[in-house]
Amino acid sequence: MAERVSATPSALELINKLTAQFGPIIFLQSGGCCEGSGPLCMPANEFHGSASDVKLGTFGPDNRTTFYMGDSHFSFAENMHTILDAVPGSSGSFSLDCGTGMAFITRGRLYSNEELASLPPVIRHGY
Repeated sequence: MAERVSATPSALELINKLTAQFGPIIFLQSGGCCEGSGPLCMPANEFHGSASDVKLGTFGPDNRTTFYMGDSHFSFAENMHTILDAVPGSSGSFSLDCGTGMAFITRGRLYSNEELASLPPVIRHGY
């Protein structure tokens, strides 16, 4: 079965550091203006998603880090595999990676026809 999201070694390293400091974390990429177009990293207990947030998948320590994408952004990106990466730089002021010297970004690649046929069903937050 194809996955909707994955994380690079650099992203996993930063996730491990942030998880050690803050406990379980999640990502939300809303696709909105300003900082909404990049992945926002926050403590899992502070995430109050909506039914329109799509759960792309999990990764990280014990596979407990969840990545959500807002429905409007997902409608654009649903035919692409989302790759979470961490690169040198500064992120948005509301994201936990702010001040680490690294910034989470996402990249995408189109699925092959075989991958499209084997994607898991879409799961919305709260369902």
